[in-house]
Amino acid sequence: MALALAQAKAAGQRGEVPVGAVIIAPDNAILAKDGNRTRELKDPSAHAELLVIKKACQLIGSERLIGHDIYVTLEPCTMCAGLISFARIRRLYFGAYDTKGGGIEQGAAFFSQSTCHHAPEIYGGLEETSAAALLRDFFKEKR
Repeated sequence: MALALAQAKAAGQRGEVPVGAVIIAPDNAILAKDGNRTRELKDPSAHAELLVIKKACQLIGSERLIGHDIYVTLEPCTMCAGLISFARIRRLYFGAYDTKGGGIEQGAAFFSQSTCHHAPEIYGGLEETSAAALLRDFFKEKR
């Protein structure tokens, strides 16, 4: 989670909402790490989760990340939850809960839906205080 937090900080310094993500391979190798880039890329789908999943898939040459884990500093939105499911990621670790836009524990609860084909193991609240502080400080400066 420390690597994801570092990516979130870097995203915030670029003017992006400070969310970071990391993909870890079954052998514990770090495959991909990044932060949000929606403003930079002018792409509303350029969430940290999407960016690292795409990079990891390209690296291993597969659309599936079976046995891989993802660490994210904020509870993924429904779009990212869908991508995590389609990529067949083994475990999802996230930091802060997102009461407005979360798609895992909040909102749509994507993995609990009968239409969800794959649900990872979910571990929320890791480094929650640090992850939430990054977001709170970022938005405090914007207001």
